[in-house]
Amino acid sequence: MSEGSIFILILKIVVALLIAILGVIVGLFYKGIDRKLAALMQSRVGPPVRQPFLDFFKLMIKENIVPENAVPWIFNGAPVLALVSTITILFYIPYGSAPALLGNSGDLILIAYLLAIPAIALVTGGFASGSTYASIGAQREMVLMMSYELPLVTTIIVLGWRLNLAYPGLKVFTLGALSANPIWNLIGPLGFLGAILLLFTLAIVTPAELSIVPFDIPEAETELAGGILVEYSGRNLALFELANAVKMIVMGALTVALFFPYNIAHIFYLSGFLAYVVDLIFFFFKLFIVIFFEATFIRVAVARLKIDQASVAYLIFLSTTGLLGLLFIAVDYIIV
Repeated sequence: MSEGSIFILILKIVVALLIAILGVIVGLFYKGIDRKLAALMQSRVGPPVRQPFLDFFKLMIKENIVPENAVPWIFNGAPVLALVSTITILFYIPYGSAPALLGNSGDLILIAYLLAIPAIALVTGGFASGSTYASIGAQREMVLMMSYELPLVTTIIVLGWRLNLAYPGLKVFTLGALSANPIWNLIGPLGFLGAILLLFTLAIVTPAELSIVPFDIPEAETELAGGILVEYSGRNLALFELANAVKMIVMGALTVALFFPYNIAHIFYLSGFLAYVVDLIFFFFKLFIVIFFEATFIRVAVARLKIDQASVAYLIFLSTTGLLGLLFIAVDYIIV
């Protein structure tokens, strides 16, 4: 390898570490804001915004207990796998006007697979714990995951397909390409309605991806005493909670990149480093708004569903919504 190639490789590793660290910090910070806003909406004081940081550090110094009937290497490896796969997605997301670190090395199909890995890690860890409660939670997580994957993939496929029709030959399934060519600029009135349905589909998939109310069925503290995570403690539980916090950022950033990728630096005639900073700040503002509506508002407004209700909601109603979005965008393309 040449000196230039080595320098670029080292630079990418440094940037990857910075993105991972910032992703963890921002994830815990947004988690704290989410809990505080949810409490205020329910007329409670709620914990301080720094509470997720305190919980994480407390768990990291607690004893890490492995159940007697567990499979230790699977039980301990599942939270690491969940966190690593979630952080990896951060490398494929564009932040403001800054391109994704690995934008040319992966696409939305890869991101869809990476999004499924934390859920698979939860299921594997639950079964490996040897607990009856955790096994029930793992079964529920499998059913839920199989239910929401169809509407999620439908949304991704439709956006990439429509962009491919507009720009044949472009690497349409990268987040960079989709954020550089917003769907709203490619469609007419009927397609606009279809895009709204797809946005709604992705918004409702997000709570299930994050295992929050009304789709926290695999944990269900009042029913399963913590369910899938009942046997986890100490460092392992901290890693699962951290993966969930980072995944909140990932799901919000995915919505921003697909549906709200617009920047504002050019409005103020900014350029260079200052433009990147302004667009990054605007990106985090959009991320806050998206997380509020996709996570905080939904979990405050809706009570927990039963597993059969959640499965029907995703497999029938939300999948139908996504397919209607596809139909409207397809008809809009034919008309235009």
